[in-house]
Amino acid sequence: MESNRRKVLWADDEIDMLRSHCLFLKERGYEVTPVSNGEDAIALMRREHFDIVLLDEMMPGLDGLATVEEVKNQDPNVPVIMITKSEEERLMDEAIGRRLDDYLTKPVNPSQIFMACRKILDSRQIRQNQAGPAYVSQANQIREWLSGPQTWHTWIDIHRLLCEWDIEISRIGEPGLMRMIEDQRRECNQEFARFVEREYPTWVRSEGDSPPLSVDVVSENVAPHLRAGKQVFFIVIDCLRLDHWLTVEPLISEFFNVRRSHYYSILPTATPYARNALFSGLFPGEIASKYQKLWSAGNEDERSLNRHEHRFLDDLIAAQGIELAGSTCYSKILEAGEGRDTARRVDSMAHFALVALVYNFLDMLVHGRSNSEILREIAPDESAFRSLVQSWFEHSSLFEVLKKISRMDAVVVLTTDHGAVRGRRATVVHGDRRTSPSLRYKRGRNLRCDSKDALLIAEPLAYGLPEVGLGGNYLIAKEDFFFVYPKNFREYRRHLKDSFQHGGISLEEMILPMVTLEPR
Repeated sequence: MESNRRKVLWADDEIDMLRSHCLFLKERGYEVTPVSNGEDAIALMRREHFDIVLLDEMMPGLDGLATVEEVKNQDPNVPVIMITKSEEERLMDEAIGRRLDDYLTKPVNPSQIFMACRKILDSRQIRQNQAGPAYVSQANQIREWLSGPQTWHTWIDIHRLLCEWDIEISRIGEPGLMRMIEDQRRECNQEFARFVEREYPTWVRSEGDSPPLSVDVVSENVAPHLRAGKQVFFIVIDCLRLDHWLTVEPLISEFFNVRRSHYYSILPTATPYARNALFSGLFPGEIASKYQKLWSAGNEDERSLNRHEHRFLDDLIAAQGIELAGSTCYSKILEAGEGRDTARRVDSMAHFALVALVYNFLDMLVHGRSNSEILREIAPDESAFRSLVQSWFEHSSLFEVLKKISRMDAVVVLTTDHGAVRGRRATVVHGDRRTSPSLRYKRGRNLRCDSKDALLIAEPLAYGLPEVGLGGNYLIAKEDFFFVYPKNFREYRRHLKDSFQHGGISLEEMILPMVTLEPR
């Protein structure tokens, strides 16, 4: 039992006057080694390991700040708490700059010392202990929402809570709670699919209480700033999920005041449909009707349908009755070199009233992971993939762009076109050779699939989609299902299982962050 006691090294030239403090810590499971100067503290650290170090700021010989440097040289990871009589802001800044973990001002009582040590050494265990009851309470709230009448607002609240808890439990590492969240998310996605199947046609017709959709993003979030005479940077990060945004938001909040809301992607939740709807303010069926030549030109390769986003955006701004001084700027960033070039050119974009930037890295990462054993090893699940997204963003040209914009008189409207879901279950789909190849949605003739696994759209116009022709229909996968043909079913199921996919109906794909950033 004694070996489990936390070891504290306390250096203070008046250490004899702190016996009551040391005794208080001992009674609470800490083993305190007292010394009266910095030199003795360093000598002890060379011989043995300590869990935490307490240092007086004013000591004869090696003072507190100099001792911090030596302590960190001996053990860079040991937590250090400085105790001082001074309340000077300069001294506090200097101490924090020396990699201190906490800073206490004298006089301090035993309880303050104990709580400071406990906060640093036991915070993870405390969070784990508190997480269980707290999550159970939130899980009960979600079950209550599921058992009552649901609106689109309800599902935003549910998805946001699940994302927040997913991130929190991943940080503290509690496998049991993680399984509970996964089970609840699976249950929620099942109910969400039923909700969308029932309500979506009314949203297309703008009847009743409809949520903001892809087609509303520019008119509701970009246009008002343009009308107010503000320069707007409209940034679209392809395939950014809500939980991904929540991990990078703290990095951005250092430079911007962040106002976050949410919107729903249209169906299918795939780039050719959702992102065109974003830039045009039109459903795909309306785009196909208004821009017949542009839409039909991409039938062979659906990704080519996104070649005309700049024109769609200009036409939408004009349709909003907004007259801009000069032209708009549009850039699609597909590789690192283009990203670095965009970061260098940000200052020169100051004369454009509207700058639209599309970043495709996450979408490419999602698709690349499906075919890369290395990426699957690096990001085997949602938690690891979030970490990969956060690492990318922190070192990305996009972050550099945002930091530069934070020094300009401009507003950033940042969002995505769709999210992605981790495909867990394969379902058999039947269709002819001309059926589209996507894993989460299919467009073709006489498509068939188990109705519990996918939404069959026999009347595309009712869903805002272009008609396919005689006998043409769409299939949209629900929950975490993905489509596989009967031939070689087992082989493809094995290969595609656990890959991140988009195009279907799930919380992860449809409920998306809509963020307004204003420089601090």
